[in-house]
Amino acid sequence: MAASTEPSRSPAAPRRRKNGRATDPASQGSTRRRALVDIAAELFAERGFRSTTVREIGDAAGVLSGSLYHHFDSKETIIDEILTSYLDSLMATYRDIAGRDLDPKTTLRELILAAFVSLGPHRAAITVIQNERNYLSQFPRFSYLTKAETDVRQIWVKVIEDGIAQGDFRDDLDPIIAYRFLRDSVWVAVRWFTPSGKLSAEQLADQYLRLVLEGLESPTKTRRQR
Repeated sequence: MAASTEPSRSPAAPRRRKNGRATDPASQGSTRRRALVDIAAELFAERGFRSTTVREIGDAAGVLSGSLYHHFDSKETIIDEILTSYLDSLMATYRDIAGRDLDPKTTLRELILAAFVSLGPHRAAITVIQNERNYLSQFPRFSYLTKAETDVRQIWVKVIEDGIAQGDFRDDLDPIIAYRFLRDSVWVAVRWFTPSGKLSAEQLADQYLRLVLEGLESPTKTRRQR
């Protein structure tokens, strides 16, 4: 076979700005994609997933709606990225905490703190899950929402069960009910908590823990500590 007479092409060099600095097109595309996801997340949280159109996302981002399809093939792909980004981050944090050699009370404290800290950077994603979970769970594409919920519950419930077994927490509480109370009372804070407000996430978590843990601690252990 005759050798090709086409000149060999070297990989495309990064584009250069007028100031001479190199820019990576792939990096620029990734940054733009992230910005579009963040804009869409805010709209989904404010208006609802079904009520927000691709055109509205484009208008908010200052681009033609058709340009969004350069980054995403559908609106479902956008919300998929919003939710998986949040859930992957949250689960990694929870698993790290659960894997440490901590007593149940300290582990629960760390889980609650992590949940409050997530309210700032993931406020929109949490709001979207709260509002859209039942609708999205109808579709196989979003089956991971149910799995994530199960995984989170297992981590928290085990900590509560361990605390009961070791005498750190009251033995007259149902671990599932205790978990649901903790989860819901933390999650509802996304409706009013602002990271730039009077209390930081850490300070809010500390006040919450003082309210909750005395109700979870074993009465006999509390008396021994006095």
